[in-house]
Amino acid sequence: MPHADELSRTFAALADPTRRALLAQLARGSASVGELAAPFAMTFAAVSKHLRVLQEAGLVSRGRDAQYRPASLDARPLRAAAAWIGDYRQFWADSFDALDTHLTTLTTKEQP
Repeated sequence: MPHADELSRTFAALADPTRRALLAQLARGSASVGELAAPFAMTFAAVSKHLRVLQEAGLVSRGRDAQYRPASLDARPLRAAAAWIGDYRQFWADSFDALDTHLTTLTTKEQP
């Protein structure tokens, strides 16, 4: 599934709850496929597929130490996603302020 840009790849990778859980594990430090698979009822192959999606999105890098290939979090793409989401912070703040004003007006009108 090709994506036009880094942000699309990031959000596509984050769309799956298992991948978000894997990233949370990797935020605590590098881990092997076996270590990452331990909390889940899934095969190493399934975890490897999730890691491949995370790698393609640039969220995970894989090292090599003999037979040990630890996965590590690379949070740089999350910065762009957070910035994109942050652009809507003012929209939501304004929307909640308008709702608060409207509710205050309704409450004031209802009081005798």
